[in-house]
Amino acid sequence: MDFESGEILYFNKPYTWTSFRLVGRIRWIISKAFGIKKLKVGHAGALDPLATGVMIICTGKATKKIESFQYQTKEYIATLQLGATTPSFDMEHEVDQTFPYEHITKEMINEVLPQFIGEIMQTPPLFSAVKIDGKRAYKYARNGETVNLKSKPLVIDEIEVLNFDLPKLELRIVCSKGTYIRALARDIGTALNSGAYLTALKRTKIGNVTLNDCLNIEDFEEKYKTQNSQEQDNS
Repeated sequence: MDFESGEILYFNKPYTWTSFRLVGRIRWIISKAFGIKKLKVGHAGALDPLATGVMIICTGKATKKIESFQYQTKEYIATLQLGATTPSFDMEHEVDQTFPYEHITKEMINEVLPQFIGEIMQTPPLFSAVKIDGKRAYKYARNGETVNLKSKPLVIDEIEVLNFDLPKLELRIVCSKGTYIRALARDIGTALNSGAYLTALKRTKIGNVTLNDCLNIEDFEEKYKTQNSQEQDNS
C-alpha cells in the first residue's frame, strides 16, 4: 500500500473512541511502520464517541475524495429508550427528564414514523459540533449557556422497526449527510407524546461500504507492527 500517494480504508470505529482518536491512531501506526514524518489522514463523516460502525478513512492524496464520500447515503441501527431524555439525547449524560410511555403501542409507532421519512427539517442537539459564531455548540452547552440552533433540511429515505419491546425501540435508518440520529430519537419521542434517547448506535453502511468491509484498529496495528519488526530484522 502507498499511504502517501493515497489509500482509502474502511474501519469499524470502537465504542467510546472519538473519530479524532481513530484518525490519530491510524496516522501514528502508518507513520511508525513506514517512517513517514508527515501524513495526511482524514475521515469521511464523524461518529459520536458512544456510536460504533463504518468509518471511511483516507490517507495522503486520497483525502481529496473525502467530500464525495460524505455525501453518500448512510445506514444506522439505533436503539431508543422511550420514556426519558438526557441533555445529549444519548448515554453520554444522565437522564434529566422522565415521561409516561405505557401508552405507546406498535400501531402508534407505525403511525408516527412516516412523518420523519422524506425531506424534513431537523434541529441539531445542543451537544453537537455545530458552530455558532465560530464556537462549537457543545462548548456552550458545557458552560450551561442556552443558544438557538437553526433547523436544517435533510433526507431520511427509510425507517424500519426492527424490534419493539417497551420501553426499547430498535430502528434501521437510512439517511443523508448531516442527520443527527440523536435528534431523530428526541423528535420521535416527542411525536409519541413521551421522550426518547439513544442507548446504542451503529453505522452499518456508507454508500456500498458495509461493516463486513471494515477493519478493526487492533488488527490493523498488529499487521503493521509485525511488518515493521520483520523489516528491522532483515535490515
